[in-house]
Amino acid sequence: MANNKQKTDKYQRILESAVKVFAERGFHESTISQIAKEAGVADGTIYLYFKNKEDILVHFFNFKTRQVFTLFREAVNGAEAAEGKLRNLIHRHLVEFQQDRHMAILYQAETHRTNRLAENQIREMSKLYLDLVAEIVERGQQEGAIRRDLYVGLVKRLIIGAVDEVINTWLHSDGNYDLPSMADPLVDLLFRGIGIRQPSSLA
Repeated sequence: MANNKQKTDKYQRILESAVKVFAERGFHESTISQIAKEAGVADGTIYLYFKNKEDILVHFFNFKTRQVFTLFREAVNGAEAAEGKLRNLIHRHLVEFQQDRHMAILYQAETHRTNRLAENQIREMSKLYLDLVAEIVERGQQEGAIRRDLYVGLVKRLIIGAVDEVINTWLHSDGNYDLPSMADPLVDLLFRGIGIRQPSSLA
């Protein structure tokens, strides 16, 4: 049992070290030797767990997909109405990225790359997130909180694009402010828009 735990701990340490190296140096400029040094293991130890650095990236996205989306689902289930669900989802998303800046850098870099190395894993993550957002949007339409005449696919991409830009801006600012504090203003903006409806003039 202890042996299995040691293997799991070492696997996890290598993954976390690789993410740090990838985030700081860029994936293509990173080497197995750099990852091994960061993890405090011999180069050959890496190959006991992974085929190459591309395999490490795939394992990382698989691991994070399971871990993060469990938290996202719990957050969504923690509210009844659509606005509360979206607020919880975005807040949890921003909390997770702030807590692990290296993950945030790597995720943003890989998802915006034209030829993505972990294409299947990124597609799975995107689908899970899109499905969660679609669920919230459809509930909002049922509640009358979101316009029914809107194309759900367009609304989903508006929300995801807004969250993505908030994270990118935070990363480019070197994390100089509290990222989760952007959740409430963003949800208010998404639900209420930027325009002021003028009262219709009386005939």
